[in-house]
Amino acid sequence: MASNTIPALVAHWAEQCPDRVWLKDLSAEGSTEWTWAEADREISAVASILEQQFGHGENMVILSRNRAHWVLADLAIISSGNITVSMFTTLPESTADYILGFTEAKVMFVGETSNWEAVRRVLPRDITLVTLPGVELEEEHLKWDDLVAAAQGQRPQYAAQPDDVISLVFTSGTTGVPKGVIQTHESNLIPINRFITEFGIRENPRYFSYLPLSHIAERQIVEFSSIVACGEVSFNESLETLLRDLPRTRPHMFFGPPRVWEQFQQAIVAKFGGHEAVEQALAADREGISKLVLETMGLSEVEYCLTAAAPTPPALIHWFEAMGLTLMEGFGQTEAMGLILNSNAQRKIGSIGKPIGEVEFRLTEEGELAVKAAGCTPGYYKMPEKTAELIIDGWLHTGDKARVDEDGFIYITGRVKDYFKTIQGKFVAPPPIEGEFARNPHAEQQCLLGRGYSKTVMVTVLTSEAQARERAEVEAALHETVAAINKAIEKHARIGALIISHDPWSIDNEILTPTMKIRRDKVEERFGSLAETLARNSAEQGEVLIHWETEV
Repeated sequence: MASNTIPALVAHWAEQCPDRVWLKDLSAEGSTEWTWAEADREISAVASILEQQFGHGENMVILSRNRAHWVLADLAIISSGNITVSMFTTLPESTADYILGFTEAKVMFVGETSNWEAVRRVLPRDITLVTLPGVELEEEHLKWDDLVAAAQGQRPQYAAQPDDVISLVFTSGTTGVPKGVIQTHESNLIPINRFITEFGIRENPRYFSYLPLSHIAERQIVEFSSIVACGEVSFNESLETLLRDLPRTRPHMFFGPPRVWEQFQQAIVAKFGGHEAVEQALAADREGISKLVLETMGLSEVEYCLTAAAPTPPALIHWFEAMGLTLMEGFGQTEAMGLILNSNAQRKIGSIGKPIGEVEFRLTEEGELAVKAAGCTPGYYKMPEKTAELIIDGWLHTGDKARVDEDGFIYITGRVKDYFKTIQGKFVAPPPIEGEFARNPHAEQQCLLGRGYSKTVMVTVLTSEAQARERAEVEAALHETVAAINKAIEKHARIGALIISHDPWSIDNEILTPTMKIRRDKVEERFGSLAETLARNSAEQGEVLIHWETEV
């Protein structure tokens, strides 16, 4: 099909299969559904009003949990020739204030969100609020259903072009100020079509939307892919209902960052009563147990299961492989998606795979991965200096350090900015060491510190199962893991101490970004002083120290 803009694709399916279900909001009672024709009518009506009242090229925010109306609002904005600014429902007040001011947003679509009290305090004076169905605000606002009714049967006049700016997606901001990554029709559709050309896609695939649509991965892998492939999208009611809603959907494509796979693993282990019980069950009936687990999870029909966004511990991948689920590691970022992936034919655990399609790559003198491909971002919104740093002579610099093995598989070894020097003045790359530490079954989250320290220090959060065990048993296992790691790495990188964090790291306490990446600077801010002291004591005493945060 020749359609090369998102509104054209939606109009195509609304004409070709008007009565086929596209979007489904799941609930305990069942689901609320929209066919392609019904969705197209709502999108077109709201788009026509946005065009009439605001013209084209204005920035418009969506602040809502995932639901069908997130997609409808997104497409209404794009179809009217305006620009979606996707805002996470977990953003703190300061970040929301920055994004609203920086983008000079004129409209905000508001759905269910956990941070409304923070956002409402920093609303621009002239912003127009539009509530999605089921939401009421004290502030003056328009209602989605009223807009649909007022413009029933109308369509916007705007004719979208492939290189139009359709969205600003703000980076997670693990360091520094969030940058608004410019997205176009091409920067979304080209990576999707590149994936389909490489791997194929079934007719009318099913998708499950549970990760924030504010992030580019969920929009491309679920929202826009469904528009390209005439797929069906089910929106889970909340993260608390994930294991209820996922089996009802049985998606054909599924993406989860490493943190999600850790949580799935913990849920399975808890159901069995511990890691040993899982191993015993698999030993007795691997095929039966695997089938039971995947059926219960709702992943028995997945044709491509992606893990990306952060390094996935190989031990976790092997664990799911024993369950009959193949996790495919891949690489993409807000600035450049659908570049490098593993496949059934070519796969190495621990690598991000090989470039797909026309994608080119090279390593800079500093070992940074640079890529050249169609469908990358044109740059950062109102940040020409940052754009000039990102794209040099047509090569997009990813910010990731990498290596390539003899078979052409690429391995991410860390972020350029994550590397640090210890007191010895030698560089340490944390991710490989963190990956090895994650093999310990007691460790749930981990982050290596050591900038200017005498030794490196691992900060970790234990699994709930480990927290219920005797401390001596847990400490012995952790010591064993550290000893094995230290034996295999250079002296200057060796772990001198462990800090066991009392509280799990989450989006709420801001140690995780909205896309579940660990903010290394936040871990350093919270534990740095203690870690430096422990590192010094470890160097003086010549032994690995363990500090339980609860003892403070």
